[in-house]
Amino acid sequence: MQSQDVAKRPAASPTDPVVDVEQAEAALVEHYPRLVRLAYLVLPPSLGRNRRVLTAHALTQRALPRGRASASAIPAQSTGRDVDPGYAFVRLNVVRTALEAGLPLSFRAWPKRSQLPPLLPQVRGLRLFPRSGGADELALDQRLSALSGPARAVYVLRGLEKLPDGDVRRVLAAAGLDADEVDKALSEADETPAQYELLDSPEFDPCSLHARPTDLMRRRQHGKAALAAAAAVAVCGALLAMPGGGWGPDGAAAPAYAQNPASQAALNPDKLIRIAPTAWESSAREDFSVWPARGDLTEDTALLRRALAVWARPGESVQVSATPGTPSGGPAGPPQLLYAGTVDNARVVILYDGLRIARYAEPKDGTKGAALDFARVDGATGSEANTVVLDRADGNVRYLTAPWVKKAAERDLQKPNAGALPMTITDGITSPLASPAQATGACTSWNVLQLTDDTGTRLMSDLGELVPAHLTVGRPGSVHEVSGAAAQHAWAPFACSLGAMRSLGVRTVNAWQFAQQPLPDASGAADWVCTRAETWQGGGERVLAQFRTPGGIYGAVAAKAQGVPACGARDPHVLAGVLWKSAAGHWFLLAAGSKGTEAVSATGGVNGSARGGLLAVKTKQGVQAELKGTLDDGTTISGLR
Repeated sequence: MQSQDVAKRPAASPTDPVVDVEQAEAALVEHYPRLVRLAYLVLPPSLGRNRRVLTAHALTQRALPRGRASASAIPAQSTGRDVDPGYAFVRLNVVRTALEAGLPLSFRAWPKRSQLPPLLPQVRGLRLFPRSGGADELALDQRLSALSGPARAVYVLRGLEKLPDGDVRRVLAAAGLDADEVDKALSEADETPAQYELLDSPEFDPCSLHARPTDLMRRRQHGKAALAAAAAVAVCGALLAMPGGGWGPDGAAAPAYAQNPASQAALNPDKLIRIAPTAWESSAREDFSVWPARGDLTEDTALLRRALAVWARPGESVQVSATPGTPSGGPAGPPQLLYAGTVDNARVVILYDGLRIARYAEPKDGTKGAALDFARVDGATGSEANTVVLDRADGNVRYLTAPWVKKAAERDLQKPNAGALPMTITDGITSPLASPAQATGACTSWNVLQLTDDTGTRLMSDLGELVPAHLTVGRPGSVHEVSGAAAQHAWAPFACSLGAMRSLGVRTVNAWQFAQQPLPDASGAADWVCTRAETWQGGGERVLAQFRTPGGIYGAVAAKAQGVPACGARDPHVLAGVLWKSAAGHWFLLAAGSKGTEAVSATGGVNGSARGGLLAVKTKQGVQAELKGTLDDGTTISGLR
């Protein structure tokens, strides 16, 4: 049992470096997202996701010293943090207070500040929580919740900070744990599988958040109801006198908060833009602006009014979601109607305002449980404007396709030899397709939508958002469709890696085999493939370097990065490495660079170099190395990480 003595700090050593407030503040600002993630992971999940997020930010912001302080020089991961005593001091304070926050309250002692709900930061009227990850992240979160606070700290320091056990002991001892408690925490953490790469998932990122309303506003409104009765009667009378009938016809929308002619025109269903069914045939454009209005409820004025009103001011009961970088405010002018109809057990309206697709859905039997989803689609043309998600139900997804789409089919990206299964299209609506974005458990298949028009065939993958991602293959700058047998076989081993790109606002994903490497000990040749996801917001791109041995069913992620130009049209170069064990039992550091790499070198735990873009150095299990490559024009690149 963790005791209340966890906050007792060991005496400072005269040899410890001295940290002043400015140095600690610089480290905290530079590494704030990492420190908040560290606190979030160490805090007990029993606090709930909203309080965990706020507490993690509060503990990190309170980690500065009050004056000059000594700090134990415990190294961090092999980056610029490893010689920064300011970072070591701030990290120690974050770990110590996060452990304190998990202690039970005692009647025999005053509670520590970290055990109480944070006063700041606070967001009134909202619940904040990180974006949801996949099944692996959920399983890891459940396993971490079963650990004690010190064991969670061990796991996170090992995985997130890349600290060896000796340094983990020093951090926990500096945080106030005795030797027995540290030994017990290390043993307990050893029983949890080392899925350290998942700690970088958006599931555990308390700096990238979803927001949902609490019932605070409703309580406040109820408390003021008696005092505001006269004003409420006046407001209701004015609203009921408005064209359209006031609050009632707006369904799940919140009360109107402004009277403005332009905003009223944007919310008038009679002013919706409707494109003629054949307009796309003569237009030079091939985007959402030439989609006709389809569905059996396009003349249901009451439904369209509710959809527009909820878009402008969603009520507390409306479930709102938006892809990253997508504004969720009301339309600036009358939007274009793409669809209004009945799908399964819901009424669905899809609207387009030139920047966003908005999907409104409500149950057939009322407006309770209405949902509003946004997706950013600015600049979408051709393949990126050929379909949107119409409905999700029972693990399946239905799509609304562009009027120029002639055929649709279902294809398992993992099984290129299986062929495509034809799907029906009725008034632009496809038959249901099993969605990989909603699948749980092991990845044994990855179903994608194959669309065919006059210009060719394209593959689209559902990543849990309103607009599916367009899949391509080839060298950055000259990519092509995944339409032939060779391209489909190139994607097959890496299909499951698409699961790491869910809910990121992904626009396109490209797979590119940038190198093939002969393996030591006569083990054949391995493929190096880079998959890069481009986003609609133009930032947050995710890059995975994957390694596949001969005969391997799946590729293994060797390195990953976010928000970097590598493996993209602006910088079509990539360098990555992996530790690999041959069938003969020998360990090697393998590294590969893309075409144009003149030399590759490794330093740190492994030292070696080679001319050209391939490197193989015999080594031991568990070593770490820094990779550096030199391009034929003299430019230096670092290994993807």
